[in-house]
Amino acid sequence: MLALALGGGVLAGVINTLAGSGSLVTLPLLVMLGLPAPLANGTNRVGIVFQCASGILTMRQQGTLQTQGSGWFIAPTLLGAILGAMIATTLNEQIMNLTLGVLMVIMLAVTLLNPKQWLREESEREPGRPAWWLLGLFFLMGVHGGFLQAGVGVMLLLGLVMGAKFSLVAANGIKLLIALSFSAVALIMFAFNDLVYWPFGLLMAAGQALGAWLAARFLSHSTHAKVWVRRLLIGVIVVGIARFLVWPLL
Repeated sequence: MLALALGGGVLAGVINTLAGSGSLVTLPLLVMLGLPAPLANGTNRVGIVFQCASGILTMRQQGTLQTQGSGWFIAPTLLGAILGAMIATTLNEQIMNLTLGVLMVIMLAVTLLNPKQWLREESEREPGRPAWWLLGLFFLMGVHGGFLQAGVGVMLLLGLVMGAKFSLVAANGIKLLIALSFSAVALIMFAFNDLVYWPFGLLMAAGQALGAWLAARFLSHSTHAKVWVRRLLIGVIVVGIARFLVWPLL
């Protein structure tokens, strides 16, 4: 069981760093290890914090971390995450699953219809404050991330690439910064309410940090990273659609 937790953490760290939704691996795994769903939801944040920190440090060491303009997106997402963590125990899970499933169908269509935006070499973001609708969108992503981690990485990556016009490599680094910010806040709130089981959380965090390190090095060194990340993203979204729309009907 310990090996399963560690191995699942490595896999989730790779998926989360390159695309997102590694929590589709870790959340069911934590439940399978015997944690109730609310406790698994809180414990999952430990690994997220460690893997984001590992990915950020590795990208910085490799010279591929780009942070210019990230503050505009960190702030609204962080505010949303605080609200999401506060309502984590009150929102109807079926409604959340349905909403996530529909959003992922839309995200799959957007990802498939405009592949060129994913392959741009340089960011095309205009300086200054982003549009209000985009800031509002990141606030809503933060609400979702504070409530339930699964799926938020994919949403952040889509928002940064398609909405804010960052390159895929730059977007991945900023995604990690955003996720680290709101996950740390959410972890504190879950821990304060005794919803973190530290032994499993720290063990899985070790695996996720290793997976993030491997993925960040791949992003920094592979000339085909953008192509493979987009393919992985499509696969993750398809799995998410099955998880949130198809599985509950079976």
